[in-house]
Amino acid sequence: MRCLLHPSYFPNIAAMALLAQQECEWEIMDYYQKQTYRNRTYICTDQGKQMLSIPILHVGGKQGKQYYRDVRTDNKYPWQRQHWRSLQTAYRSSPFFEYYEDDLAPLFLEYPVYLLDHNFRCLEVITSLLNLNLPDKKTEQYHPSPKGVRDMRFLVNAKKAVSFDPSPYTQVFTERHGFIPNLSILDLLFNEGPNTLNYLQETTLDSLYA
Repeated sequence: MRCLLHPSYFPNIAAMALLAQQECEWEIMDYYQKQTYRNRTYICTDQGKQMLSIPILHVGGKQGKQYYRDVRTDNKYPWQRQHWRSLQTAYRSSPFFEYYEDDLAPLFLEYPVYLLDHNFRCLEVITSLLNLNLPDKKTEQYHPSPKGVRDMRFLVNAKKAVSFDPSPYTQVFTERHGFIPNLSILDLLFNEGPNTLNYLQETTLDSLYA
């Protein structure tokens, strides 16, 4: 059954494993909500788990609620440079950072207008590096309880714990913090390199479907 997912900022491993194993469709007709992976991702630094967040332009008054597809990024603050520097600091010593940095660095030189467009741009690059096909099917209207698909939209909620226990892999700071699961796909990519796709395809997803 096709899975329904939100496009997120450098998706976590649970979402990427779904992309690697299942036919997926993108939810793009929903309202934007705070505290979700729509505009954030998590990496591991020497201080432990760290959030990288894209600032957005909030609308006020009666326009306080806006569609995800209409959300604009706030580029007054150089978040792109801060995110890239954080990745360099965290992963420069990882086995495969230098292997992928030339492909990823241009993403952090862009000043995207819309958050959704930027997330798709990041997904295009990541899926290309993994030799994965990026799903092109997108919703045309919002359904609270969609029929004919497996609703996995809950995975975008950054504050909701999910039952997901992926196999440990060696992270840069494993000796300091232990294994931190379900981080950004970037953490897996920089540490596992060409084995990333195999890892995603072999990850057990049964607990997510429960």
